[in-house]
Amino acid sequence: MKLIIKGIRMFLNSFRDAIHNVYRNFHLSVGAISTIIVTLLIIGVSGALSLNVYNFTENLKKDVTMVVMLEKSITKEEITNLENTIREMENIDSVVLHTKEEIAKEMSETSDVFKELFNRWGEERNPLHDEFLIKVKDIKKIAKTAEKIGTLDNIYNIKYGETMIKNMLKVFDIIQFVSTIFIVGLIVVCAFLISNTIKLAIFSRRNEIGIMRLVGASNTYIKMPFLIEGVLLGMLGSIIPILFLIYGYRYLYETLGGQLFSSFIKLIVPGKPIMLIALVLLAIGVTVGMFGSTKAVRKHLKP
Repeated sequence: MKLIIKGIRMFLNSFRDAIHNVYRNFHLSVGAISTIIVTLLIIGVSGALSLNVYNFTENLKKDVTMVVMLEKSITKEEITNLENTIREMENIDSVVLHTKEEIAKEMSETSDVFKELFNRWGEERNPLHDEFLIKVKDIKKIAKTAEKIGTLDNIYNIKYGETMIKNMLKVFDIIQFVSTIFIVGLIVVCAFLISNTIKLAIFSRRNEIGIMRLVGASNTYIKMPFLIEGVLLGMLGSIIPILFLIYGYRYLYETLGGQLFSSFIKLIVPGKPIMLIALVLLAIGVTVGMFGSTKAVRKHLKP
């Protein structure tokens, strides 16, 4: 019990000293906090941008539709059985029947020429095919899924833009890889900058550490205020980037109506994803601040 009370007392004293040190070395603290703010702002904006790029590519993948044209001789019962068979296949997300009458009606609404032709032909002479509009769960397996569907009876043709899909997947993989490498690299560089800034702030007070050692203070007693100071600087430097990210992104989302340039490019709805980035910013600020100050103090505690 005494050890717990002693530990709490030491923590409270260290916390008080840390706040006092931040205030006493105000210009150094401002420099460290400013560095943290700028670097975390860059990470936050880049993270939100990367998240939207990823969301855009995933939405594009979901919008890919496989068109399965059926033989003209197929009966309604066979269509129902075929639809049930396809639904039970692996990687199938949804199957929608698009009858030749529906297709003819849609084409007639787009052009008077088509309207005249279909009126002349009538339903019995309609040259179109009934078709299934299929969406898959994993676009990377769409070729295998199409191949499997092609082995079924009453399939006339399958279209899904094979070449376009392959090229699109390559581009998306490159974009996601580059985005990930960029964000990770940015975090490493920013962590280095923040850590060095805090180290410089601690280094300027090396004489203070030396005096504390001379009077017999333990290493833990010396390190604790600096560790807490590093955490405080990290937290203070994280506040502005986090607020900017949360409220700035919400303002941008509402101003643009949730889309960029057109409804084709939809922005991520403000919520959990943005809050997750905010928590990452806080974690980076606190962690780098803590380890940066600890490493700097440890250097001056070596005999």
